[in-house]
Amino acid sequence: MLFSRCPSSSRARQCFHALKLIKRDCLPSLHTAGWASTAAVPRITTHYTIHPRDKDKRWEGINMERFAEEADVVIVGGGPAGLSAAIRLKQLAAEQGKEIRVCLVEKASQIGAHTLSGACLEPRSLEELFPDWKERGAPLHTPVTEDKFGILTKKSRIPVPILPGLPMVNHGNYIVRLGHFVRWLGEQAEALGVELYPGYAAAEVLFHEDGSVKGIATNDVGIQKDGAPKATFERGLELHAKVTVFAEGCHGHLAKQLYTKYNLREKCQPQSYGIGLKELWTIDEKKWKPGRVEHTVGWPLDRHTYGGSFLYHLNEGEPLVALGFVVGLDYQNPYLNPFREFQRWKHHPTVEPTLEGGKRIAYGARALNEGGLQSIPKLTFPGGLLIGCSPGLMNVPKIKGTHTAMKSGILASEAIFSQLTNENLQSKTIGLDVQEYEENLKKSWVWKELYSVRNIRPSCHSMLGVYGGMIYTGIFYWLLRGKEPWTLKHPDVTATWEFLRPL
Repeated sequence: MLFSRCPSSSRARQCFHALKLIKRDCLPSLHTAGWASTAAVPRITTHYTIHPRDKDKRWEGINMERFAEEADVVIVGGGPAGLSAAIRLKQLAAEQGKEIRVCLVEKASQIGAHTLSGACLEPRSLEELFPDWKERGAPLHTPVTEDKFGILTKKSRIPVPILPGLPMVNHGNYIVRLGHFVRWLGEQAEALGVELYPGYAAAEVLFHEDGSVKGIATNDVGIQKDGAPKATFERGLELHAKVTVFAEGCHGHLAKQLYTKYNLREKCQPQSYGIGLKELWTIDEKKWKPGRVEHTVGWPLDRHTYGGSFLYHLNEGEPLVALGFVVGLDYQNPYLNPFREFQRWKHHPTVEPTLEGGKRIAYGARALNEGGLQSIPKLTFPGGLLIGCSPGLMNVPKIKGTHTAMKSGILASEAIFSQLTNENLQSKTIGLDVQEYEENLKKSWVWKELYSVRNIRPSCHSMLGVYGGMIYTGIFYWLLRGKEPWTLKHPDVTATWEFLRPL
């Protein structure tokens, strides 16, 4: 495999010679130095779930008792979904004169610090949560003024019209720095009395004897890299609640445990994923078009690789653009490198002029749920529920999930509040099963929106690939408004997944 990547036979001989030198000169010295001894090699994994502490002599005599706090509701994750849920609970409590303790834990050191998105925000849920959001100073400074979409070839760009009603229409939306928006939501939550605990990651789900969720435990601190306790070791905190809300985002490690324990994915299709890479640039003011939204598909990806780009011009007091590249992780080429394709895209003749002379000031990446409606699991279970991107409520063709995540948090809180204030359930000590939340979500505009676009991502698995998906979107979504069966082959959501399974 190594030789197949070399550009010439001469290069291949050089590689082979280098390997021989490594084997001759390095390996004997490693063995002589004792490096080959397994006893001297540090453990790759030192986590207590792999190496139990009760069998590790270094942990003998360490106090493992955890302090426990009681709350009505515990929320895991300080993103748009979790904060919207916390805010709505406190709003309802204030309206009806009730006392409800709401605790929210967030792994980032500050609320919003780990939030990453090239966000074009649809303000529908924000208007429901705070009709006076403008007066409150929400950081939505850039209304969309221009939509552009195109197909890239290696050297040129083919413009594609965005017809009214298609998912990519952004009229009425705002380009935002989502980390700033989430920080603002955190300020609103704190003002309402939500207890925010940034810097505390939820490390473990706790259960009652009957199997319902009891709450969570935060991470232990003061542990060395080799898994031994430091002198500053402190046990994590237990937070117990009648309802625990999981808003971890895509592929959360606690949600994965819950899927298995409660068999939440029994009646849905497997989730599929993408990776989104983002950068923030300052650019020449002459090239700055505040409010412009640009999306492309095509080069440098082939037609069988789902993905595309975004480039948003922000109005934040300086000439900023947020740009990024999304690649579906079902790509077939094993040598494809999403980050490298992103870098190639930046050098396209229609992209490079915008960035030339600019400076990258921030960058990052995040995972995306791309399965859509048919991959959403059961959302409720005894003692807890899932909201936001944790179960996968993103509108894939829109590349938007903030508005649906916020609405799911609002609906979850309304259902939770109803149970918490129900006199027949107030004395219940075990976890509450808030099934009303899932029922209400399926009656809401969120479900209707996800239902209408459920076939767009699967349609990209045809012979025409992404371009087949675009043709489908134009014909079935725009003309028929998503009223056909959930795939082009199968009549209902209970059909086999083989048609959609990545190769």
